[in-house]
Amino acid sequence: MDEAARNGDLLQDGTSVGVSVAYEGAMGDAAQGRALARGFLERVQSVHGFPVSRRAMDIVQLVVSELLTNAFRHGSGRCRLDLNVVGGCVRVAVWDASTVLPMPQAPDPSRVGQHGLEIVMAVSRNFEVRRETTGKRVVAAIVLADDPEGDLAGHRF
Repeated sequence: MDEAARNGDLLQDGTSVGVSVAYEGAMGDAAQGRALARGFLERVQSVHGFPVSRRAMDIVQLVVSELLTNAFRHGSGRCRLDLNVVGGCVRVAVWDASTVLPMPQAPDPSRVGQHGLEIVMAVSRNFEVRRETTGKRVVAAIVLADDPEGDLAGHRF
């Protein structure tokens, strides 16, 4: 993990708040990615005033974990995680060096495992996969304040 992410620095470009981290595919990197996402969203809420529901907090961590695990498992191990808040959503983007695009499998109630991509697609407002000059980028957008009861992460009403 790079030093900026370890220190929890937020980058601002005037239109979004974000953080980026490079991983090598080591044991525990997916857990570090979940922790990074949780800390990032806590700062987005407390420092920048964006509402973040508990549900969104959980979903973003799940999406980060699934996308990083897929990048480690099916890519070269090296990958990059970018988290950005844009338009009321957190954009989770994972780049890896593999040019093979992920494909959701056909529904099969007897299949055990390999449902991660289906889950990510189901919980995301937008989902896209695109080839890049080197490798591919998988992007999922999750709404930050989607709890109809207004239950914000870290707040008691």
